Amino acid sequence: MTDGWSWYVIILVVGNIVGVAWLLFATSQSNGKDEESTTGHVWDETLQEYNNPLPKWWLWLFVITIGMAIIYLYWYPGLGNYKGALKWTQMSQFEEAREDMIDRQKVAFEKFADLELTDLAKNEKAMGTASRLFSNNCASCHGSAAQGAKGFPNLTDNDWLYGNSPEQIEHSIVKGRAGVMPKLGLSDVQIVQVSNYVLTLSGREAEADAEEAKKGEALFATCIACHGPDAKGMHALGAPNLTDDIWLHGSELADIQDVIREGRQGQMPAHENLLTKAETRLLTAYVMSLSK
Repeated sequence: MTDGWSWYVIILVVGNIVGVAWLLFATSQSNGKDEESTTGHVWDETLQEYNNPLPKWWLWLFVITIGMAIIYLYWYPGLGNYKGALKWTQMSQFEEAREDMIDRQKVAFEKFADLELTDLAKNEKAMGTASRLFSNNCASCHGSAAQGAKGFPNLTDNDWLYGNSPEQIEHSIVKGRAGVMPKLGLSDVQIVQVSNYVLTLSGREAEADAEEAKKGEALFATCIACHGPDAKGMHALGAPNLTDDIWLHGSELADIQDVIREGRQGQMPAHENLLTKAETRLLTAYVMSLSK
């Protein structure tokens, strides 16, 4: 803070302490009269309040609190820009706690360092730690049960946009992913045709308009560049399999049409700077275990 505000805080704090001390001792003296005096107020005709000083034990209790305040303000920051004799800050305490946590984590993770990812996925204690890491870092998008939501992949099935090998899963966590479904610039009529054809690919012929789907098959030639000639997708691009009836952005015909019309952009953020290597290995093994 600026020097002006610093002095404002100092004067305010010191003034309050001095004022409280003066008020305490000014009202602690006896009036010097033998007879008991009252405040002058009378309730219910005879009820009066005596005007006596505080008992000594109570007075000294207040004195002790004033002394503690002065001691605190000497050791800790509280008087403007004065940092206190201990030079304590919230940030320094946070950093100490953080370093202590990191040290304890290193010790805890060391026992898992030599295990293969497949073995880690079967280790109950390791997966208990990994589930907490998942809750802290992944559940906000994929859900606490890892079953995802509209636009966020379900991690408990066997449908993988970018592959399910340990290396591919680890890459998704560390580097993140950027999935793009471009707008295709089709007319409304063409969108209806292609969307009906896409329904038939996943075995939902009963829900599709057969005539529209037949017309859409020819238009689907534009889509095979990403989804492949068999419509089973492509891990290199993150293009989904359209034949398994698993839908990232909704399974209704209107949902499919909206994806074709508007396109989609999916972003899996990189956790390279958020997780240690040991934490990344645990999370990779945990994600592997979810689809078993």
